[in-house]
Amino acid sequence: MATSPSSPPAPTVRELADRYVTDLADASTEVATALGTHPGDDRVPDLSPDGRLALDDLARATLAALPAARVVNDDDRRCARLLSERLAARLAVGEAGEAPVHAQWHDVELDAGPYRLRGEMPTLPGFDPGRALARPTGEFVLLRDARIELIGQPDAGEASCLEILVNRYTVDRVRADLMLGFFFPGAHIEVTGHVASDHTDSVLAAVPSATPAPDPGVPPAS
Repeated sequence: MATSPSSPPAPTVRELADRYVTDLADASTEVATALGTHPGDDRVPDLSPDGRLALDDLARATLAALPAARVVNDDDRRCARLLSERLAARLAVGEAGEAPVHAQWHDVELDAGPYRLRGEMPTLPGFDPGRALARPTGEFVLLRDARIELIGQPDAGEASCLEILVNRYTVDRVRADLMLGFFFPGAHIEVTGHVASDHTDSVLAAVPSATPAPDPGVPPAS
């Protein structure tokens, strides 16, 4: 009696990650050039909406396949966490798109775990100059001209990049020139003058994010 061939085993997390990188390099000449996997590649980068959508579809398919991938050792466990974060961040960029055309960029300093991040974050201006008009809707916030360092380790140096996405739910402390409590729930908020270049500015207000700042236009209740 003939038996049906057994289905191949699911890939390990590392195998899934390697396949994603290979497919990404095939689809993106920029990635291929950065990795050196396609010597002599003379393709023109596809910057059209369809090109970006194809890269998002690849990330989405890989993220959907991740729960079924086999975890056989600690390397797979670490890879699963990193791959999930990278793919989710990439999709968040695609969903968020560019900053609103009327956005104002504010200097911010964020502490998240062992890291301190400094850069500029876009917000929509509100009627009160000390508050943002719109609240964030996604998991990540964008910083441009970002610098990253280890807290308490100045000798370790710092890394920099043009743009970075920060998971706003992992932020422990915020230092900015406007109230951003709604952006970073649970974080300690310090409202200052300017942040990025001068750390001697005095703190004008330091309040928990759960406590809204009083509205100066509303008289206190009698």
